[in-house]
Amino acid sequence: MKIILIVMMFFVISALFIISNNNLAMYKQENIVNFVDAYTKWVSHIISNTEKISGQAIKLDWLPQKLYEVELPNL
Repeated sequence: MKIILIVMMFFVISALFIISNNNLAMYKQENIVNFVDAYTKWVSHIISNTEKISGQAIKLDWLPQKLYEVELPNL
């Protein structure tokens, strides 16, 4: 539940940033269209970047190459 709330807050705050950075008055129809266009482009860019990062992370070799044996001194 907390994760859903955090994600929703993230998207609401990002929408407010898009509105304020583009000086959009949301009572005008043309500004609403501009907002929806900018917001969908931003979300698609976030999804594209996530796909690229995930793809690169999958390609990485996460296992150790060789296990080294440690020689203990004879006591």
